[in-house]
Amino acid sequence: MSSPEISTPSALESLRDFLADQKLALNARLPAERQLCSELGLSRGKLRKALALLEAEGQIWRHVGRGTFIGPRPVINLNDVEYLSEQSRPTEVMEARMAIEPQLAKLAAVHGTASNFAEMRRCQKRCHSAREWRVYEAWDNNFHQAIATATCNKLLISLFDTLNIVRRSTVWGQLRSTQLPPADHGSFAEHEAIYEAIVGRNPDLAADHMRSHLKSVRDRTFSAMEN
Repeated sequence: MSSPEISTPSALESLRDFLADQKLALNARLPAERQLCSELGLSRGKLRKALALLEAEGQIWRHVGRGTFIGPRPVINLNDVEYLSEQSRPTEVMEARMAIEPQLAKLAAVHGTASNFAEMRRCQKRCHSAREWRVYEAWDNNFHQAIATATCNKLLISLFDTLNIVRRSTVWGQLRSTQLPPADHGSFAEHEAIYEAIVGRNPDLAADHMRSHLKSVRDRTFSAMEN
């Protein structure tokens, strides 16, 4: 029989919301457990169980003696990731995304589970409710991460994780002309189309919608960088 602390979603949801609001970059260190307990009003036991669940999902990773960090555990040395980030132009990052992510969406439509689909939908809702761009970007990242996770292919997930770290290091922090995403922000409809194709078990359509979405993101991002 499950412990009440594990089955109650409040601790986990409180921790998820706190981390999204903090706008921590990939591999940024989380506050100490004592501070998190104070911030969230949680006992040490509830916090640790919530942290364990997030680690199992690949949302955080822990290193004994160093702390807890945002994102999946790096599959290559962080110095290598830093080197890749320094050597990769935004155009190269987008080319890599165009090569990998449509296939991830295709496989997510084949192998995804109900819980994977629920996580995608949750990320969509958080994107819509974001009150500033950095919060939106964090949940947008989680949406794409959820699609990769739904492939159930550990090698592809690891490749995506590495690409994602480089992507966020390379193009994170672009200038915005508004404080928050407008109601008609193009990615909202594009995410919905991807989600519906994946849930509808239509692999080719999911890949096509992801490809279209990335082209749209590429055009918006590079146009903003040029202005």
